Amino acid sequence: MSLWDVLPDRERQQWTFDPFVSVGPLRFGMSSDAAASALGGVNATVRQHYSHWDIACHAYPKMGLKLYFSAGESLCGISVDALRGPQVPADGEPLVGKVPSELEQWLFDRADSAETRTELFYLPGAEAGSLILGVVLCVQRAGDRLLTRPVFLPADAMDDAFHYLPGDAWAMF
Repeated sequence: MSLWDVLPDRERQQWTFDPFVSVGPLRFGMSSDAAASALGGVNATVRQHYSHWDIACHAYPKMGLKLYFSAGESLCGISVDALRGPQVPADGEPLVGKVPSELEQWLFDRADSAETRTELFYLPGAEAGSLILGVVLCVQRAGDRLLTRPVFLPADAMDDAFHYLPGDAWAMF
């Protein structure tokens, strides 16, 4: 597999998604040890601490994941790699490794059909997000293309998603 190869959906793990509760085997609030166990005992290959946020990022490159843990060792963010991460659908719509404009339109259509019309929001880098799903559709380069790299968040992040995690959570994987 070369640097820019994108796994087809049929070769990705297929994860379920329960907004604000879980993404695949990972549950918001679980410890880093519990997360490693849920991922089959795989340990993070990179651990980085962000003192300003008092958050640690654990990277699992072979699984296509970055997990963010708050100071109390509580899972508070999940970033899925667009190229190799598991596929995570929301309401039947795959969110990982897709064309950003198509998923943004899907979010826009969801917001249009909602009573309150308050689902859609944007981060300063123009990444679209959903207040109802707790996800931000960041992008990642795949050669000359950009694909979606979703970042999943717990409910308490929705008041200010951009400042909830360190800046590199929103940058390209």
